[in-house]
Amino acid sequence: MNTYARITGTGSYLPPNRLTNADLVSQLAAQGVESSDEWIVERTGIRARHFADADMACSDLALHACQRALEAAGLQAQDIDLIIVGTSTPDMVFPSTATILQRKLGAQGGAAFDVQAVCSGFIYALTVADAMIKAGSATKALVVGAEIFSRLLDFNDRTTCVLFGDGAGAVVLEASTEPGILATDIHADGKYSDILCVPGHVSGGQVTGLPLLRMDGQAVFKLAVHVLDETARAVLAKAGKTSADIDWLVPHQANIRIMQSTARKLKLSPDKVVVTVDQHGNTSAASIPLALDTAVRAGQIKPGQTVLLEGVGGGFTWGSVLLKM
Repeated sequence: MNTYARITGTGSYLPPNRLTNADLVSQLAAQGVESSDEWIVERTGIRARHFADADMACSDLALHACQRALEAAGLQAQDIDLIIVGTSTPDMVFPSTATILQRKLGAQGGAAFDVQAVCSGFIYALTVADAMIKAGSATKALVVGAEIFSRLLDFNDRTTCVLFGDGAGAVVLEASTEPGILATDIHADGKYSDILCVPGHVSGGQVTGLPLLRMDGQAVFKLAVHVLDETARAVLAKAGKTSADIDWLVPHQANIRIMQSTARKLKLSPDKVVVTVDQHGNTSAASIPLALDTAVRAGQIKPGQTVLLEGVGGGFTWGSVLLKM
């Protein structure tokens, strides 16, 4: 009998500090940086985002999301034998945010590690967890995307600082005899590593390089539209499905124009696209599980429906997961 990996619970968390475009524009103006609500909405679709307080760690956001996912799945933390956290903003250099999260949850003993694929982090983490469950290496996993991107932003750069927010999303993935994850598809091309990066690191107790986000927006947009269409078609082909079989598309919430372009290429109605970027901004690895949980709890995504998840991020990384809820 085949073993599948199936999502049995979702959860998410947004830090309480919500900034509308007007709030952020006002803060930027105070330091001589010009922007406007109209400019941000027209180019990105973003109207608000959440920023974590200074005393919050990435693992704190992940903890809240995981607790909600566990509650939805009817499980206890000690039932979990695998934790994978997709993040580019870990609590510290090491140990992994996943092990810190494991301690906070009280879920000792199982494997726990981070995956670093930037905005594709949750797709990569879900792909790895799926493979481990199918191989019999785990039976109940927490797969998490959690980010505090506000700490990487250059608030003198109006083209990037308005795009990102903080948050976390999580799913419980369990071994099942019923199909759940139908197919996965992940890729990377390192020759594009410089178009979206944070070119800094720690050496000898000092930060070297520039520990702030840098992005070539036009290059990222062009590449994202191409590879998202490519990976969507690839994962559908692997599962023996077509775009007509998709009930919901849950894309990485980076830019409404990229999301709309992907839907058009797949000939999907805009009504089938889950959109949270307007309220959350781009939360990097957290954006897909955050959007998924939002749609599940709103009653949009229902059990038995077919859902396509896809993401693209720095590296350059991209990928997709096709699943049945």
